[in-house]
Amino acid sequence: MKPNAEKFYIPSDNIVAREIEGELVIVPLVSGIGDMEDELFTLNETGRAIWKYFDGKNNLSNIVNELTKEYDANKEEIEKDVLGLTEELLRRGMIAEIA
Repeated sequence: MKPNAEKFYIPSDNIVAREIEGELVIVPLVSGIGDMEDELFTLNETGRAIWKYFDGKNNLSNIVNELTKEYDANKEEIEKDVLGLTEELLRRGMIAEIA
């Protein structure tokens, strides 16, 4: 599933996410979420910065704009990171699109 810049996303009900020692760890609560060989999924600093906006209040365009204000990086690079992570998390069932 390709992410849509105008859509809103939230963490899936099938995961638990916790920050542990500076990393965000996502743990699936049901089988079939994430990779079979790697049940834990961790996000680095960039991933954590994006994850905090998966709150159902910001669409991907808003997330890119907010991160562009927060970080010293060009908008195209941030957009690539946001879309890439969103696509990966959707594929793994760790976030859900809301209407």
